[in-house]
Amino acid sequence: MTKWTGQGFDGVIGLRFTEVSGDRVRAQWTVGPAMHQPNGIVHGGVHCSVVESLASVAGATWFGERGRVVGVNNNTDFLRAVSTGKLFGEATPIHRGRSQQLWQVYITDEQERTIARGQVRLQNLTATGD
Repeated sequence: MTKWTGQGFDGVIGLRFTEVSGDRVRAQWTVGPAMHQPNGIVHGGVHCSVVESLASVAGATWFGERGRVVGVNNNTDFLRAVSTGKLFGEATPIHRGRSQQLWQVYITDEQERTIARGQVRLQNLTATGD
């Protein structure tokens, strides 16, 4: 999975998938100055992007050969500022239906403190347009 997603933005931030299934996706990455906003902390867009990536990979894995998924909403809360270190993300489903899915994602640090949490709504797109 990391090889496939590593060709885009996930690769730029060094996101490494450690577990991928239709029930849970986990990943880790290391943050530092290249991901900072002007105040010296990790830019919120990095957290939003990771939330989107983990939920999308999880939703696509669950939906499988039925089609593809696209994000239609991403809501991410920033709970603790961080500047450097290794972060971990975990996506789990809230709802998986015929036309949409809703996934929650938690981002934690090495001390298992919650850094950010978000949820992503995905639209399921089938080849037949269902």
